[in-house]
Amino acid sequence: MITVEDARALLFDLVETLPVETVPLAEAAGRVLSQDVSATRDQPPFAASSMDGYAVKAAEVELHAMFKLVGESAAGNRFDGVVGPGQAVRIFTGAPVPEGADFVVIQEDVDRKGDLITISDDPGQKTNIRPAGIDFTKGTTISAPRVIRPEDMALMAAMNIPQVPVARKPQIALISTGDELVMPGEVPGPDQIIASNTFGLKALLERKGAHVRILPIARDTASSLETAFGLAKGADLVVTIGGASVGDYDLVSEVSEALGMDRSFYKIRMRPGKPLMAGRMGDAAMVGLPGNPVSAMVCGYLFLVPLVRRMLGLEAILNPFKTAVLTEPLAANGPREHYMRAIVDENGIRACADQDSSLLSVLADANALLMRPPKDPAWPAGAQVQYLLL
Repeated sequence: MITVEDARALLFDLVETLPVETVPLAEAAGRVLSQDVSATRDQPPFAASSMDGYAVKAAEVELHAMFKLVGESAAGNRFDGVVGPGQAVRIFTGAPVPEGADFVVIQEDVDRKGDLITISDDPGQKTNIRPAGIDFTKGTTISAPRVIRPEDMALMAAMNIPQVPVARKPQIALISTGDELVMPGEVPGPDQIIASNTFGLKALLERKGAHVRILPIARDTASSLETAFGLAKGADLVVTIGGASVGDYDLVSEVSEALGMDRSFYKIRMRPGKPLMAGRMGDAAMVGLPGNPVSAMVCGYLFLVPLVRRMLGLEAILNPFKTAVLTEPLAANGPREHYMRAIVDENGIRACADQDSSLLSVLADANALLMRPPKDPAWPAGAQVQYLLL
């Protein structure tokens, strides 16, 4: 058995950053920006009024000063003339400041009669003008790699970037194995259960930026597994769930190796999730997960998510551990690294009472994995521990 850290290192050697593709801006949200993009213009492209009011010369601004209106500047329809001495232009928020003006008196500080205005209240020192390029200038860069947020979308639109270079989504094929499984909605036999792992893993990996296909359940025969592997053709990563242990019906290792899988490792010194296998099969990386539902999901968080992030070219491949104070004592840990389902809140963290790796209800209640190093001693309430947020 190898450590979690060693397993990750070997896994990362199995995949590479995926190629770049260009998508329309409207389809870029949530994708990973793979190349820097730059603004094609200044924003704003002209000095603009930040208020509704009147554009005048700053040198003439004083209480009771009078001006003659000579025109209007609105957003999208500027005043083409020049503001001369004693003149004012009616201006609206976002409109270009006309040539010759360098101050906007807000409309609340002005009395207007016909085409004459008088400054009736102290206008203050603020010019109420946004200089050209105050937001960004031509050539301003959004740096890659990054997951594109809604805020990035708005910024790229303002920068007039209609096409966005992003990392191609990792294509992942999920194969559940076992005669005991049926799909949700089917009627299970007396000895069967519903396949659940693929649906949790699909949601997890798609949330992280992958495209995931759930393939038909592979039965406990070599021919069924061979068919499933054939259906996975074209995937960057093939993930099997179950069948990777050493029982008489655990055929994943045997069949995958017969199909040319070059195994990198088998078994990790951790729980849950010890019987994890990985390697390369043709053009794809392959990971064989244990069949216990919690084991599969924990391995998804610890290994598959970092693999997806690596394929997307993200710099922060691993989520950092956080620390919290125990609110309940913990017994000593055994010889394997243990990722315990836990609940963290403003008071601290506590491990869930039942850590059986088949209990999805406990995983659904948890919001963290409390990490116990091998042979970690017992800890009282109040001790600091490490955890990963789910």
